[in-house]
Amino acid sequence: MAPAADREGYWGPPTSTLEWCEENYAVSYYIAEFWNTVSNLIFILPPIYGAIQTYKDGLEKRYLAAYLCLTAVGLGSWCFHMTLKYETQLLDELPMIYSCCVFVYCLYECFKYKNTVNYPLLFLLITYSFVVSIVYLNLKEPVFHQIMYGTLVSIIVLRSVYIVLWVYPWLRGLGYTSLTVFLMGFFLWNVDNIFCDKLRALREKMPPVVGAVTQFHAWWHILTGLGSYLHILL
Repeated sequence: MAPAADREGYWGPPTSTLEWCEENYAVSYYIAEFWNTVSNLIFILPPIYGAIQTYKDGLEKRYLAAYLCLTAVGLGSWCFHMTLKYETQLLDELPMIYSCCVFVYCLYECFKYKNTVNYPLLFLLITYSFVVSIVYLNLKEPVFHQIMYGTLVSIIVLRSVYIVLWVYPWLRGLGYTSLTVFLMGFFLWNVDNIFCDKLRALREKMPPVVGAVTQFHAWWHILTGLGSYLHILL
């Protein structure tokens, strides 16, 4: 049974395997989770700018792929939170896996000769993406996706720490800023999940604009989007 604060909206009852703490259709009849939706602009606009600059500067295609994958995550997440449908949930979650695989490739190829391709690593990451996709489509278990995503993030963090500590120490500021911003988002994601009932009760007593500040899943989008953009710069 949906919480009392949830309302009926344009896209009908949710079919996704996940719902977040934001009240459904509380702001707009056409957007299920308004703040969780519009906060994805941080995943869309800066990476588009980054992709344009990458193309203009003639950088390698792997960096262009990283920006475009981040944009794809934002577009998928926008569709998911706007509709809360299972099909759009996949547009959010599966690109998260694919984009992290691109990030891993970029990190492990940062010392390569220009315009060469690491085919074994490419094959490994494509296989990982394919297997995770097939298993998740059949299993439909969000925890499985979170574990597979967390595994990739852990690899990215460890590799990044190695690079800024031992190879490019002058990049520590950017590296640590990216990591800190991302971890702040992860912390708020957990707060939103664990204390959802209390947050909803608190928002009922607050003016709508003030209550929007407590939409911590939206803050997760903003902080992880910013952290990911900074990481591509790194």
